[in-house]
Amino acid sequence: MTILLLGLLLFLGVHSVRIFADDWRTTQVRVHGPLKWKAFYTLVSAVGLALVAWGYGLARAEPVDLWMPPAAMRHVAALLMLLSFVLLTATYVPGSRLKAKVRHPMVLGVKVWALAHLLSNGRLADVVLFGSFLVWAVLSFRAARQRDRAAGSPALPLHSGRDVITAFVGIFAWIIFALWLHGPLIGVRPFG
Repeated sequence: MTILLLGLLLFLGVHSVRIFADDWRTTQVRVHGPLKWKAFYTLVSAVGLALVAWGYGLARAEPVDLWMPPAAMRHVAALLMLLSFVLLTATYVPGSRLKAKVRHPMVLGVKVWALAHLLSNGRLADVVLFGSFLVWAVLSFRAARQRDRAAGSPALPLHSGRDVITAFVGIFAWIIFALWLHGPLIGVRPFG
């Protein structure tokens, strides 16, 4: 569990700078330049993510059950993950109404992802991993919305058809991941 916690501290810590120390971040970017900041951010994120994956795998090898979620939660989680994939796709499709409405679909997608996995998993490592991401996503989304209001962010341009593209790609990615990739990559098959 120590490696998982260290990974979460690094990964979510560097991703929380804009939540808790946005002025410090701005100063670092100004002093060292955006390229050095991005290199530092990427390196810490990559190390943190690798430790999270390793630590979570180790923790799953020695599971500590906290509760047993009802079987129906797997289906609820699958539906929530469909929404999460559509939100994650909206991050990369400019001009969609979904992105314009949500403003931060990546963070909202992470929030939905974490909630889905908390509902369908009852082991200590799951609660630590997905609970940490859920708390981070709630705080990050709130901070981003506050920055938007403070900056008076203008309305984003909309293009017809972009929501259809967003939904299609998100659903397609969800099908591919749920049916063929989740099992080999994560070790759990969502649909049996």
